[in-house]
Amino acid sequence: MPEDELTTLQLLTEGDVEVEMRMPYSSNATFLVRISKGERTCRAIYKPLRGERPLWDFAPGLHRREVAAYRLAVAMGFDFVPITVLRDGPLGEGSVQLLIDADFEQHYFTLFESRPELHEQFRNIAVFDIVANNTDRKSGHVLIDASHHVWGIDHGLCFAADFKLRTVIWEFGGEALTESLLDSVQRISDSVPLEVSSLLESDEVEALTHRAAWLIEHRRFPEDDSGRRYPWPLV
Repeated sequence: MPEDELTTLQLLTEGDVEVEMRMPYSSNATFLVRISKGERTCRAIYKPLRGERPLWDFAPGLHRREVAAYRLAVAMGFDFVPITVLRDGPLGEGSVQLLIDADFEQHYFTLFESRPELHEQFRNIAVFDIVANNTDRKSGHVLIDASHHVWGIDHGLCFAADFKLRTVIWEFGGEALTESLLDSVQRISDSVPLEVSSLLESDEVEALTHRAAWLIEHRRFPEDDSGRRYPWPLV
C-alpha cells in the first residue's frame, strides 16, 4: 500500500471523530464527519450500526459489508472503493469511509455515453459487482473526481448468499473478460482473504467463490435477459 494511503488508513482508524451533519436522503443514518489526528484531518462518511433500518434479506451489520467491499476490491487489485475502516464512533461501531471530492453532477449515466475512455474503469466496477453480488449499484453510486478517477460507493447491500445482482451497468453484457479482469477474479476465486471472509457469513463466502468461479469458467460478462436486474431508483 502506498505511504499516503497507509497514512490515510491510519488517520481514519485512529483519529478523533467529530460529526458535522447527517446526510440527507439516506435510508439509514449516515453522517459527514471530520477526523483529526494531530495536524492531519480529513472528512469521511460514518455509517453506524445503530442507525440501520432492519431488512428482511440482510442481517444487521451493513456497515461491515461496506468494509468487506473495500477489502475485497483491494484483494482484487481494484482502487475504486474509497478507503473504508471498521471502528467505533460517536454512535458506536460503524464503517468510516474517506469522503471523495467528486463532481456530484456526474454519475454513471452521464459519463458512459460521453466518456468512452472511462469504460475500462466501469468494467472493473461491473466485475467487482458480480463477485460481490451488489444489489444496489445505482448510477449515483458511481462518482468521478477532478483527476478523472472513477469511484464506487455505497456497498452495504452486497454479499448476499442468493444471487440478486441489481446494477445499472449492463452495457458490457456478453462481452469477453480481458486477461487483466480474469486475473483480478482469479486472485480470490480459490480462497477469499480472511480480512474479507471474517466480516461475512460462511454461506456468503461460499457463494462469493461460486460467482468468481462462474466468471472464470464463462470468461464473459453476464447478460440480463429479464431486464429486471436494475436497482430502484436508478440514480
